[in-house]
Amino acid sequence: MKNTKTTETWLMLIWVQSLVATLGSLFFSEIMGYVPCELCWIQRIFMYPLVIIYGTALFKKDVSIALPGLILSGIGIFVSLYHYLVQKLPDLHVAGGSCGAVPCNTEYVNYFGFVTIPFLAGIAFIVIVVLHTVLLKKSRSGRN
Repeated sequence: MKNTKTTETWLMLIWVQSLVATLGSLFFSEIMGYVPCELCWIQRIFMYPLVIIYGTALFKKDVSIALPGLILSGIGIFVSLYHYLVQKLPDLHVAGGSCGAVPCNTEYVNYFGFVTIPFLAGIAFIVIVVLHTVLLKKSRSGRN
């Protein structure tokens, strides 16, 4: 696939999103001292490689090698959604209490009554999937 500046811009946006999400999770755990629960660790497993995947695609200027990033992000959306529901739905809230050393229903942050850490991770995964999908559609239609 022929790459142009537009393709590089899209890859840069995706890479920056994954980097911000990764640094944000590290901020919460390493600076704020919030111990990640098991579902948080799973979300990290899907997010952290995206920095390398999209960074490599950007460096090599080849969006085709970033397909694993789209797959990881898609799965990450579902993990984040489940984690968010464990925090917010009373029926699942009980199940989240037995998640591990740190209960998965713990809400370290709750901005505006709905913005929690899994919510932020879910938004990051959604942004990555949407940007990557738009990039693929533009490249297939020849408008990159």
